[in-house]
Amino acid sequence: KEGESAFDNADPKRRPHRVINGKIVFNANKNGDKYTRCFWDRPGACVHTRNDILSSQATIHPEEDRVFSVRELMRLMTIPKSFRWSDIPEARLNRLSPAEKRSFLKRTEFPIRRAIGDAVPTAIFEQIARKIGNFLEQPPMDRKAAQRIVENKDLTNTDRLRRFISENLSKFTYAELSRIVEAANAKKAEHAAYYTRQDICYTVVKDLPPADCYPSSLRILEPAAGTGNFLPLLIEKYRAVPRVNIDIVDIDPNAIAILKLLARKLKAPRNVRINFRVADFLLPEPASKLGLRYDIAVGNPPFGKIAHGGLLATYKRNARNSKTSNLFSFFLEKTTRCADTVALIMPKSFLSAPEFNATREFISQYAVRKITDYGEKAFEGVKIETISILADTRGSSAGNEILIESYIDNEMRRKPQAYICACDFPYWLIYRDEFFDRISSQMRFGVFTAHRDRQITKRITKPKGKVRVLKARNIADNAIIDIPEYDSYVDECKNLSIAKHMNRPTTVLVPNLTYNPRACFLPPDVIVDGSVAMLIPKPGTRVTRHHLSYYNSDEFAEFYRVARNRGSRSLNIDSNSVFFFGLTRSRRDSRYVADAE
Repeated sequence: KEGESAFDNADPKRRPHRVINGKIVFNANKNGDKYTRCFWDRPGACVHTRNDILSSQATIHPEEDRVFSVRELMRLMTIPKSFRWSDIPEARLNRLSPAEKRSFLKRTEFPIRRAIGDAVPTAIFEQIARKIGNFLEQPPMDRKAAQRIVENKDLTNTDRLRRFISENLSKFTYAELSRIVEAANAKKAEHAAYYTRQDICYTVVKDLPPADCYPSSLRILEPAAGTGNFLPLLIEKYRAVPRVNIDIVDIDPNAIAILKLLARKLKAPRNVRINFRVADFLLPEPASKLGLRYDIAVGNPPFGKIAHGGLLATYKRNARNSKTSNLFSFFLEKTTRCADTVALIMPKSFLSAPEFNATREFISQYAVRKITDYGEKAFEGVKIETISILADTRGSSAGNEILIESYIDNEMRRKPQAYICACDFPYWLIYRDEFFDRISSQMRFGVFTAHRDRQITKRITKPKGKVRVLKARNIADNAIIDIPEYDSYVDECKNLSIAKHMNRPTTVLVPNLTYNPRACFLPPDVIVDGSVAMLIPKPGTRVTRHHLSYYNSDEFAEFYRVARNRGSRSLNIDSNSVFFFGLTRSRRDSRYVADAE
């Protein structure tokens, strides 16, 4: 019957088989749609290359005992009837004798069927071409163009902005209107809210569970909606789900009012219900108002730190990580508690900063399905490194693999979660590889503690003085270099906390923010500013000049890049990252081996 396979036949002899030495040997049903009739009234299945044989996948006519003809396949693939497969005119082909026609088809039918099989339907390519044409005729609005519109129309006024949106719904796309709204948002720095481009939203939404995972209903939460840039993609991805409820939440009532206007542009289907709510998602009260449990929580929560004592204490009350004041960490924790799938954009510092140790530990118990590293490419005009994380809170980390997508090296790779989030290291290493493991096996880690100055600024230093202040560029391979018009001094340092580290010759100095490590011992009668990290050996640790020379090698520089997750800004040497300044214990190269005892 329609939609059934020959493997479904009640009579075993009517199931696909071979007869070998007089015995029936049944075929293995490796693909669920082999020997299968198609439906009359459902979308056509993928047309496979071997659409000429009954044993291929979904190639059998709904009623007749045959595969689809070439003309039928053309209709399925929306290939125009006028398309010519041969340079011989059709009228001439029709005048051929039956024998000549059979000869012609013998030569040409299979190549034609193979060309149709695994192809992309013509109608789809037509839509792609039309969108490319529209793009070329009117390129998408960039940040500067949006800013010019805001300035020319004075749209920082909320009433004028709403009026502008209402009057221009047909003129601009949803993404363009969102960009204008973001440019008009005078509080974006205060709320750490920045425009999320559609391509970035797409990298998050495309890997959410497919629509067929939700046969009856779906609940989605966007807990800090901003300009609502995820909304169009979510509606499109889950258009086929019978009932979709999307809760759009934001703390800013103006943002919600504007989002309601923008939503008119979307023309959501009847099965999609959008609920707009003004609320602070991080407060305990909205939980009962917003819903019991969500299938998906998605968004780009604010990254800023909160300094309000009472409000911060409230946020921390139910948080696993009480050592941070960064908002995104609270959003990440709370969404994992109320949603089965969580997909959020966040600062890349989440991967390694000591501030988020407890958050990483909390998240690592779940199945982290994907991490995307955008580097600095996610937000225009904002120098911040970001990632996105997709976590399945119903899944376990045991045996799970993480898909790592990198905008930095344009690669995708899968790695076991236990490998990326291994307890052997102080934080997650998304670029860990065989090279990193080989170097790690030759080193003894965790031998230093780190200290950096927090007091010395240009305001208190001068070109000459009694006490020299070393800075990053003064550090060389086992040496201090003098740099005219760069070197700094102070006249008095007894009130500076860094002074207590003076004249400790075993202290190691390394530049703080760099991918080109180099090191030297602390010289006598000098101090260092915050651009230099002081590595203080733990008791019983003996460090030599040979060890320090290794930090200046190309091998260690590449190892250190992996250890710092190929970051460009999240490079402070702190209590976590100092771990990777280990002492080599390999005896292959005497330059990097401690002096013999």
